[in-house]
Amino acid sequence: MRRLSLLGLGLLGFSLLGLGLAAALGAAAWWWWRPPGEAELVARAITGGDPSRAPPLLRRYGCAGCHSIPGVPGADGQVGPPLGGLRSRVYLAGVLPNSAENLVAWLRDPRAVSPRTAMPAAGLGEAEARDIAAYLYLR
Repeated sequence: MRRLSLLGLGLLGFSLLGLGLAAALGAAAWWWWRPPGEAELVARAITGGDPSRAPPLLRRYGCAGCHSIPGVPGADGQVGPPLGGLRSRVYLAGVLPNSAENLVAWLRDPRAVSPRTAMPAAGLGEAEARDIAAYLYLR
């Protein structure tokens, strides 16, 4: 009898886990498989930035030297993490919940968030950080 109830609890837990996984996969699918152009509209809306302005900024501020960044020629750095698929990550820099405001704050002053980070403060202005955030959420 005890074995049966443990099995029942295990199946219930597996079912609930499956529902959570299904919801997470559905949310990810919603972001990835939208009509062309809609992902850019969302990235612009949540960040207040213009992703088209980001590639030259990513090169000018040296981001491309440390990170691999999809769509930026020569951005194949191996020092920092790859920046593709950033929108699907739970945390930014391993410490911040992934949100547009947290990403902008991180880009502007990484050491204010994580004092021992290797990422330097590049001197980004608010608008530049928002443009880069929009670009990264789009890729």
